[in-house]
Parts: sequence; C-alpha cells; structure tokens
Amino acid sequence: MLTAQPRPIILRRSDIINFAGKHHRLTSKTTPFPGFRRRLPIRAVISGGDNKTSAAEVVVEKAKEDNGSLASSSKSGSINVKAVITIRKKMKERLTDKIEDGWESFINGIGRGILIQLISEEIDPATRSGKSAESFVRGWLPKPSNNPYIVEYGADFVVPRDFGCPGAILISNFHDKEFFLVESVVHGFSEGPIFFRADTWIPSRKDNPESRIIFKNQAYLPSQTPPGIKDLRREDLLSIRGNGKGERKLHERIYDYDVYNDLGNPNKSEDTVRPVLGNEDWPYPRRCRTGRPPTKKDPFTETRVEKPHPVYVPRDETFEEIKQNTFSAGRLKAVLHNLIPLIAAKMSSSDIPFTNFSDIEKLYNEGVLSKEEEQKAVKMNQILANVMNQLLTVGDKLLKYDTPAIIKRDRFAWLRDNEFARQILAGVNPVNIQLLEELPILSTLDPAIYGPPESAITREILEKELHRTTVEQAIKEKRLFILDYHDMLLPFMEKMNSLPGRKAYASRTILYYTETGILRPIVIELSLPPTPSSPSNKRIFTHGHDATTYWIWKLAKAHVCSNDAGVHQLVNHWLRTHASMEPYIIATHRQLSSMHPVHKLLHPHMRYTMEINALARQSLINGGGIIEACFSPGKYAMEISSAAYKSMWRFDMEALPADLIRRGMAVEDPSMPGGVKLLIEDYPYAADGLLIWSAIKEMVTSYVDHYYSQTNSVKSDVELQSWWDEIKNKGHHDKRNEPWWPNLATNDDLSGILTTMIWVASGQHAAINFGQYPFGGYPPNRPTLMRKSIPEEGDPDYEKFLHNPEYTFLTSLPTQLQATKVMAVQDTLSTHSADEEYINQLNDIHRLSFNDPEVQELFKRFSTKLEEIEQIIHQRNKNIKLKNRNGAGVPPYELLLPSSPPGVTGRGIPNSISI
Repeated sequence: MLTAQPRPIILRRSDIINFAGKHHRLTSKTTPFPGFRRRLPIRAVISGGDNKTSAAEVVVEKAKEDNGSLASSSKSGSINVKAVITIRKKMKERLTDKIEDGWESFINGIGRGILIQLISEEIDPATRSGKSAESFVRGWLPKPSNNPYIVEYGADFVVPRDFGCPGAILISNFHDKEFFLVESVVHGFSEGPIFFRADTWIPSRKDNPESRIIFKNQAYLPSQTPPGIKDLRREDLLSIRGNGKGERKLHERIYDYDVYNDLGNPNKSEDTVRPVLGNEDWPYPRRCRTGRPPTKKDPFTETRVEKPHPVYVPRDETFEEIKQNTFSAGRLKAVLHNLIPLIAAKMSSSDIPFTNFSDIEKLYNEGVLSKEEEQKAVKMNQILANVMNQLLTVGDKLLKYDTPAIIKRDRFAWLRDNEFARQILAGVNPVNIQLLEELPILSTLDPAIYGPPESAITREILEKELHRTTVEQAIKEKRLFILDYHDMLLPFMEKMNSLPGRKAYASRTILYYTETGILRPIVIELSLPPTPSSPSNKRIFTHGHDATTYWIWKLAKAHVCSNDAGVHQLVNHWLRTHASMEPYIIATHRQLSSMHPVHKLLHPHMRYTMEINALARQSLINGGGIIEACFSPGKYAMEISSAAYKSMWRFDMEALPADLIRRGMAVEDPSMPGGVKLLIEDYPYAADGLLIWSAIKEMVTSYVDHYYSQTNSVKSDVELQSWWDEIKNKGHHDKRNEPWWPNLATNDDLSGILTTMIWVASGQHAAINFGQYPFGGYPPNRPTLMRKSIPEEGDPDYEKFLHNPEYTFLTSLPTQLQATKVMAVQDTLSTHSADEEYINQLNDIHRLSFNDPEVQELFKRFSTKLEEIEQIIHQRNKNIKLKNRNGAGVPPYELLLPSSPPGVTGRGIPNSISI
C-alpha cells in the first residue's frame, strides 16, 4: 500500500511561510453554529487555479527541495499544482484544545503536520501502480470570516506533464490527535479543479500508521476503475473489513458483524442475564462487532460498556458535535424528568400511580412536581435540598413537558372509539391493521399448548355489532379489519404476567369500515394461556351503552393500546428499521468501494444509524433498560422481537406496496402510485407513503439505469454481488436460506432492493418514529404497560371499580415514574437535531459527491418531486372528506411531510435512521 513515511522535523527559517497573501477564499455558502451541517458545501478555490488554460502551468528547471514535492526528472517541463484541504474545527473548545490547535497550526505552517500524496489514474511503468507525488501542507491561512470553524491549508506539488489526472489522494496525519477532513481540492490540472469529498476523521499516525485513501468525486463501477487506482480501491476495502480479531479501538473504522450478545450482564446479577440473539433459538439481524472480551460468568456474553463510556462504532459513524449537543440536551431533560418523580416516589412507600387526570395535566401545566411537593422534597434532608435547588434553577422549560399533539386540540379525543381507530390508520403505529378475509379467525399456535385455535369472536357476536349487515356481506365488501396481536404475544403471556406490576393479554381487535368512511372498533378479544380450569381462556368485550360496560370497554382498549405500543417499539420501530438496517450499512462499507455508485447513493441513508443503535443497546433495549422497565414485556422484550423476526420478517415484504398487499390493505393497480390501490382511501400513512415510495423508486430506477447501461452489468459487478451475498449470508445470517430473498441479476432487481432500503431508512422510520411523543406523550392514549387485569364480577377489586372506575383505570396505567421515563425518552427520540439532513435535500448533498451533470439533474428532479408531494399532503390535510386527517380537534397527518425545522415537530423525513 502507498503509505507516507515519517520524516525528521528540521526547522529552517525558510520553512516558516505565511500563506495569508495567497488569495485563498471560500466560494459557497456556509452555515454558522447552531445550524452547522455535516456536509459543508465548501469549495476552496485558489486564485488562478481554476482556469483550464496553460496559465497555471510553469516550466520548472529544478525541484524545490523545501516543498517536499516530487519533481519531474524531465527537463521538457513540469506543472505546478496545488492541493487545498478543508478542515473542520471543534465548536466548543477548552483552553487545552486551543493551545493544541495553535501548536498544530504551527506544525502545519512549517510543513510537517499533514502529508498529501496525489495518485494518478494512470500507471507508472516503473512501479506498475499509479503515478504519485507528495507534499506536506504548509502555511497559516486566515480564518474565513463566514465560518470560524473551518480552516484551510495548501500543499504545492510539481508533477510531470504526463502525470495524468489524480484519481485519489492519500492523507497522513503527523499530529498527536485526529482531525476532521471535509474536502480536498486539487488545482492546476487541465481538467480544472478536482474535488475529493472526504467527511472523515483522519487518525494520528500514532494510532494508525496507514494513510487514509480519499477518492475523487467520480463514481466508477469496479470494471471501470482507472488502472492507477485499482489497487487502492481493493486496499481501502480490505482495511475497512479488518481481520475479525481483537477489541476495536474508538479511532478505528472497522466494519464487521457480531450477534446481539451484549444486552445482558451476567457479572452483575442473575436477574440481568439475557439470551444471545443471533442463533437458531433466537434469530436476529447482526450488529457491528466491537470485540470486547466475554464476561467471567458466561463466555458467550460480551462484557458491557456502561454510560458514560462510549460503545465502539466505526469512527465516521459517530455523532458530530451538533448532534451530540442535541442528544445530550435530551438526556438532561430525561434526567430532570425522571429524577424528580423518583424523589416524589421515595417520599411514599412505593412508586406512585396517577390517581386522577389532574395528576397528568400537571406535567404540562405545572411541571413534574407541584410547589407543595417541591417543598416537601427540599425538607427531606440537606443533600436532597442541594440537588433540588440545582435542578429547580435550570428553568421551567426543562421541568415541564410540552403538551402532546394528541390533546392539544381536543383534550378528550383519546376517549372516543373513532380516535382509537383513527390512530390505527394515522397514528405512530399504522402498520399492523389487516383485512379480515374469513371466519372463523384461527391461530397458528400449537393447540396442544395454547388451546383450541378458533377465536372466541363468532359470527353471532359480530352481527350484533354490525346491526343490519351480515358478516358475509361485510367480508365481501371488505369492510372488516383486524388488529391481531394474539399469536405474537400469547406464547409470552405467562412469563410477562409473572413480572411484578404487569398484567397483559394477547389481543385481537375487530374494526368495521362504515359507509361514511369511518373506521370503528366493534369487538375486542383478550386471551390468556389455557389452564386446567379454563381451557379456552378468552374474554370478549364490546363497547355497550351502560356505565359499567363503558368503563370495561375503555380498559380493554387500553390493553390493546399497551400491546400496540410494545409491538410498535420492539418490532416495527426497533427490529424492522434500526436493527435490520445495520447489516446493510456494514455490508455497504465492507463490499462497496466509496466510489461505487451504489455506495454513493446509499451513503446519506446510513448517517448516524450505527451510533444510535449502539446507544440503544447501552441503555434502551438492554437488560434493565428503559424498554424493559416501562413496557409490558419487561425482561422478555427482546425475546418477543426475536420471535417476530423469526415468524414475520421478510426483506421482500419491507417494500411498502408489498406490505400493503400482504396485509390486504391494497390490491395491485399499475395506474396508481406504487402500483397499488388502497382499500381504504383515507389511510394517511399508506396514501402519503406511496407518494414518497414512488418518488424514491423513480429516482433509484433512473440512477441504476444510468450506471448499469450495459447488458448483464449488474450480474457482472463483483462488488455488488459480494455486497448482496454478504447481506443475506452474514448480515441476516439466520435468514440466509429463506427462498424469498430477491435475486440480483437485473436493473429491476437492483432498483427494487435499493428502493426498499432507502424507504426503510427514510420514510418508514419517519412514519413510526417522529410521532412517538405527539401520540405517546399523553400516557392514557398509549400506555406502554398495564398493571392490573380487567376486573370481573366476583373479583376482590370489582366493588372498588364500581365505586371509582376512574381510579381503577388510572392505577392500571404505568406509574408516574414509568410514564415520565417513557415520555422523556419519546421526547428525545421525536426530536430533530439542528444538523438533520432531510430527504428533500438529497440534491444538495449529492451535488458535493458527483461530477456527473446527468446524475445531478436526476437528484434535482427528485427534490422538485418531493416539494410537489409536500403540497399534495398539505391539500389532503385540508380536505374535509378525509376524516382521518381533518375535522374538529383532529391533528393533520404530517409524519410523511419531507421537510421539518429542528425540534419535536411531528413531521419531516430524514435521509437516515438518525435518532
């Protein structure tokens, strides 16, 4: 590999050169803090270096020894060229950082800090590799006035006239610490300025002696790679893959696979032992390998890293500064929201429940503690008083929750049946409703273990609720739908209900789509595993009209919502977007060169995902984490996620049209967006999602056809075929033998695969993530667990229920501590960072990575299409005929609007799973 070797530092007076008069400038807009985005649209231009004329060419008789460049041995002439590198500095610097920056500027100034090697696309006959030239950057450049966090350095080269066009640069960092390289631009060649977009951390040679390879902004299929950089293409991929051994260091960028073996902590206690996910018993997608040593008590479980220590992810996958600040602010809010209720809980014998609706409303109006409760807490002891005083001086905004969208317009909407049903189509989890196609409803579970397969929902029960319509007529007209969590949850019911403070049922909910276009729930079935005394342990609930039935029906709906919240978080959100996307990201880096057109296309859709997944393993989905503490499945949460992966996850069904057809919510229709026609036109998630899906598909198809214009070019692309094989056989190893994996032989195959991946990372994740706080921030609307069974006549608590049903309902919900924990986390997960990159910005993002006008025009058309879609969605939300997105107190459906400002907005489609 072409690596730079360290040179002795010899300081001469002539070495100290000031470049301030060299007319360096920034020509593109930059964004100051706090909106400082990752992909800074910076284009450095050296005066005189942009002309494609011979003005930049100079005949050199003798190479200048002190500029460290490779001089031409030919007296016929050489050319002077200049490389300008753009480096991003920290926004928040300590005094020591500023001192180090000053020293680094000095070292760069004298030409001993950063070495650049230019590698030509042409072969040097002597070395049989790309021609090369090298030079240290030198000089002190003035800070650009429009962005104090960007600095530039220049390096001068003298190269032969026949050097050819540079296809790669190699960067070596001789400083003691890493730096963030935004871009390098090479001036002086006849082709004009040549851009090398980087957006990467360059480690110190003390940490990694190999030079970092940066390819120019040109997409090449493997067969089209210029001969001078073919070896670098292969070497770069080899360095990224690593050798699968040892513990990874934070400065590395090694991508490899491992199972989920770090969720439990056997060293801590028996109660924190968790099964390894990623084997025959518990199949699961693979995560990024960290190589940490095994625990002492279980050789198959990896030692955990607890906060505040970071979990390894490849260096370029980590949050950047603005994102870190946003996430840290969210964590502070979570601490404040959780600590104060914890203090309140300690003041009583146990964690306190909500006992009336005023308790909940205080969270938004007064804060998590009333003044009276604050004074009680302060009086407990002096230490606690000091803590409280510090917290209470932070400010009211941190101590109060924002009013969630679900109650902002109508405080009582959540109580109504039509709102319960509306959220199944237009809420945060609109992906589980299915068409009911036949009766009886049958379970696929083993009847020897789980009892008779027939549901207790009979034709007679349904027809009582359908009034004048027969079941046969309703099924024929496709008006009956089901929300079915029976088979997914019943195998776990016994274990879940053995946990303290948990009472759950496996549920089925039948809904009827009325002639007026309203979906309403008509029957709920709640089931428990059979017992000797009750072989068919199923209870049926209908809404009824008397007071007692009304409250019982409300409790039944709350249990359904609790199941829905758990399936949403563990299956649809975590498993189907976060966990399933990580193997695609790892394989893309390991098998596709950064100059491969598919890598370039997917790159914006991989941002921050591995980091947020690592943080989730650290404190959300781990043993004893937030999900276990606050959701019904408790310590069995990830087992349910694994079981769902085993029974239902299919790559081919993650495509939106295929998923809708599978659930019976749409039928094929080539004339409609996405090629399908919806059974329920007013299905906001699906209607808006199909617009986004179609736009992505159109863009991806054009992109694939542009790069794969030759017959069999997809099949003959060795990197692409290795990529797809690795996704199937390593990334989703436990599903490797499934027959439903798509083939990868044609342009259509590739377009379908890439469209699915981009949809999952962007539109699908946005639809089921950014509504978490708007819908879940009011605990009665989406309780994450239920603590009491539904009372029956003869139960000890039945009389208490009749006397005070509101108390029974509220004390069945999560406790105040559980609820506020979830609310704080949902608030963080629903927040857009100030540096978020949205799908409608792909044109600007890709403009910095492609020099192909046709490709740039393609992304420009895509951005224009998304602007049109945004206007269509706005018009739909104003249509009074669409009752699931318009009406008195009804919040508009905006989760699939492409753009958004920062914060909790309930809208916006980021390019990637970034939170």
